[in-house]
Amino acid sequence: MKLSYSKMLLLALLPVVSTSLHAAESLVTSNVPDADHAYETVTHTDEKRDGYVLGDGWKVTGDMRVGYVNYDYSNSPKNPDPNINKGHLDSKGIYFIPKLSITSPDYNGLSFKITGGGVTDFGINDEIYESRTFAFGNGSSYAILQEAYVKYVNDGHIFLAGNYELSTPMVDADDWYLFANTFQGAYYKNTTIENITFAGGYIYKMAGVWDGGATNAHRFHSMADQSYVDQRDKDNAGDAGMWAGMFNYQKDEHNFQIWDYYAVDLYNTLFAQYDYTGEFDGGNYDAGAQLINFKDVGGNTYTPIDYSIYSLRFDGKFDNGFDFSTGAAFYTDGPGVGATLGAWGGYPYLANGMIFHFFEAGDLTNANSYKAQIGYDFGKQGVEGLWVGGRYTYFDLDPTYSISSSTGQGQDTQKNYGLRVSYNDPSGVYFTGTYEYVDLDHQPSIDALRLIGGYKF
Repeated sequence: MKLSYSKMLLLALLPVVSTSLHAAESLVTSNVPDADHAYETVTHTDEKRDGYVLGDGWKVTGDMRVGYVNYDYSNSPKNPDPNINKGHLDSKGIYFIPKLSITSPDYNGLSFKITGGGVTDFGINDEIYESRTFAFGNGSSYAILQEAYVKYVNDGHIFLAGNYELSTPMVDADDWYLFANTFQGAYYKNTTIENITFAGGYIYKMAGVWDGGATNAHRFHSMADQSYVDQRDKDNAGDAGMWAGMFNYQKDEHNFQIWDYYAVDLYNTLFAQYDYTGEFDGGNYDAGAQLINFKDVGGNTYTPIDYSIYSLRFDGKFDNGFDFSTGAAFYTDGPGVGATLGAWGGYPYLANGMIFHFFEAGDLTNANSYKAQIGYDFGKQGVEGLWVGGRYTYFDLDPTYSISSSTGQGQDTQKNYGLRVSYNDPSGVYFTGTYEYVDLDHQPSIDALRLIGGYKF
């Protein structure tokens, strides 16, 4: 389905305008943890922490993280079968992810920040079981300059340039996994008009193991190289980056935002969402509608892309601690789903699983997905920061497009059953444990356990 819109929206790549945003999918103002990324505090939050003050305004902050992942695809690497679950192999490992930042004082609105981070397993893991842990980009420990940027702030004007973690709907640090994505670029943000935010920027490169499509994606590559389009289209785009931008209007119960991402010689992505928040007797709610459109542009020749996703959600939270989240997403009948979903860290889709989103199904072209979640905030029992919830996601697949890699038969459904326990303490201690089971037509069962915790200071 084609949509008509301007390619002149060359605007912002910056944290979404709402305050204290956990991640791109956390567009909910009612604080319902419906997002896959929820409760794993992500980008730019260390600047709000006390850290350790070195004197004269210099501050050191950090994140000492440990993660254990275990993905069972019913396909052992000791006897692999390329036809089982797309050839994905059972993978597991424990990893240590330290990050340390130093932030300068504010010099008449000008400041800078440097963050170093890395991933290691100290040689503990069995390498044959690490093909899909997405910890190492080339099979070994590594370190990277995660952030190195300069920022200028003055009366509602913000300019930032350098390496930085980013949180937007379709390009995101995605720090709910082991190690955040990071980007190179610059943006300008303006909040001088009441209730309105707009911005504009350019992203040149990205580093990110989970969300990058380049070889050795843990190192910086152009946005084109980190995409999932045909390699010939990557080669044609070369070192091309991405122009992107946003406009947001937020007043009282209304919140409308529109983003446009123009990846040169690849494809354009339009994202729009409206949320209405309100209260009812004993709680509050958020009702939202979302549109995402993908369309190939410029010299993109070998990767046809032309489809949209229409989504709805209704989330609520009760004063007694219970909350719920519901969502539905409808994919149009057009090409390019496999080349675009999840690229560059963006997962704002309103009806995903907790760990497995859409990668396991044969294809989501012309599919629908539905999500129902219920949770409980144990702060009502005196345990601040503890949340427990369960989610069911149903993917109504089109068997014309979604084909089993094992049998060659069309797939009608994928059912995801997820459980999550999350804890965030004001001291900086955090932990999230997630388990999910996948029942996919004409494939052996898939399940996963992910345990991630650490200490932020």
